Amino acid sequence: ISTKTAFLKAVFVEIKTRVMKIFAGTANKIKIDAIIEVAADYEFLSGAEVKGIDVSSGVANQPKNLAETVGGAKNRARAAFLAGDAHPGDLGIGLEDGLMAVPESRTGLMNIGICAVYDGRDFCLGASAAFEYPPAAIELVKKGMDINQAFHSLGLTDNPAVGSAQGAIGILTHCRWDRKETAKQALTAALIQMENKNLYGR
Repeated sequence: ISTKTAFLKAVFVEIKTRVMKIFAGTANKIKIDAIIEVAADYEFLSGAEVKGIDVSSGVANQPKNLAETVGGAKNRARAAFLAGDAHPGDLGIGLEDGLMAVPESRTGLMNIGICAVYDGRDFCLGASAAFEYPPAAIELVKKGMDINQAFHSLGLTDNPAVGSAQGAIGILTHCRWDRKETAKQALTAALIQMENKNLYGR
């Protein structure tokens, strides 16, 4: 067997046996656990190694519109992919919550979770269900607070980092829906395009 043939065979075996890696653009354990749980439901992601990487979103701590929120998710996914020294077949995932305008809602704004999945070439986007924060919280956000600070200031939580726990949605729904569920919804929606590539021209 020639040296070249042996080399190519070794490379082929390495590619076939290499474990897929998913690089999550966050240090938030709630988001990382959400990715692990969702990935386990998909054959093409099953067995993937999930690693959280603390990267910048490139947007404000409290995104105030949909474009900024989508941008934050994409920035996180791309930055995690690059920081993780990803190989072909690996993925970068970014999750970002932010506000979006909703006509005729009480405050004119709702929170939405956006997920971006990046494969090194293209993004797949997904979103969670949206919900509205109390008017008093929105007023504080307009004055410069993020939603964690607003909820803490209003006495709605003793945890100043509630976004790394059940989230504001966990407080508002009395734990019927929490921050992890928001992340899982958004990721599941983003994976629609990856699981049905033929329908999306991928």
